[in-house]
Amino acid sequence: MTARAWAELLRVSALFTVPGDALAGAAAVGRRPNRSTALAVGASLCLYEAGMALNDWADREEDAVDRPHRPIPSGRITPRAALTAAGALTAAGLALAARAGRPALTVATGLAATVWAYDLRLKHTPAGPAAMAAARGLDLLLGATATATPTATARATTTKAPAPPARAAVPAALPAAALLTAHTYAVTAVSRHEAQGGSTTAPLAALTAVAALGGAVVRDRPGETKRASAPARLLVTALTGAYLRTAGRPLVHAALNPSPPLTQRAVGGGIRAMIPLQAALAARAGAAGTALAVMGLVPLARSLARKVSPT
Repeated sequence: MTARAWAELLRVSALFTVPGDALAGAAAVGRRPNRSTALAVGASLCLYEAGMALNDWADREEDAVDRPHRPIPSGRITPRAALTAAGALTAAGLALAARAGRPALTVATGLAATVWAYDLRLKHTPAGPAAMAAARGLDLLLGATATATPTATARATTTKAPAPPARAAVPAALPAAALLTAHTYAVTAVSRHEAQGGSTTAPLAALTAVAALGGAVVRDRPGETKRASAPARLLVTALTGAYLRTAGRPLVHAALNPSPPLTQRAVGGGIRAMIPLQAALAARAGAAGTALAVMGLVPLARSLARKVSPT
């Protein structure tokens, strides 16, 4: 029961949506994943789990009313243990990012600050969705800066296309980060109604955003997608279709019937849809192998989501 409680607190089924951030960031700067990318993935996982533990600690009184089955209000995990886990995971995430270089540590520090600010202050304010969205965008930029930081390993694993120096990693990865940020904003806006339901506007707005993001991913970009081969373009289109199906179908159901269960399913679908979106972004950047590796996480996320809710 203790292991089950921690799995619920940390929402382990959503963990599979995290590695793709760093991998998409690496693809965005024209590099193959390297040791620094792996460190960024580790840092991202730790900071994500820190946010989950801190979220339940901060919401323990609210959950006692709306979600008494959650680990803290049900008494299976103490508030002190959850807060300690949040602090320890944050420290571990920053330590891993520091090993990937100073630029990565700088981004990770901003990411950690955003996570704590969201959970402790901003979650129930109008700035809440923007803060959560910023955290996802920063997570992608963490992978980009870590991968692009000059190391012997990184120089040995560059792709055929010239990769930008570390100082140019953030500008190079910003378009991909912006798309992931927009998706996260839309899903977070829906999640604010998952306990009580009743909102048709939020899922409809999110559905519109998802459709627009899908179009933006497959749209030709000057000097990049137009030069892509037919198989590469087909892969981007297929992955974008997977993204639209995963996010769009439950949003339609929630818009037609905004009950708490269907709203929660829409949020869960939006979270899982991050994986094909990350894969599509990697494929769009020319990293087909990375894109397929990210998509390999889909069945794992789906299987674990049947046992532990990602929301």
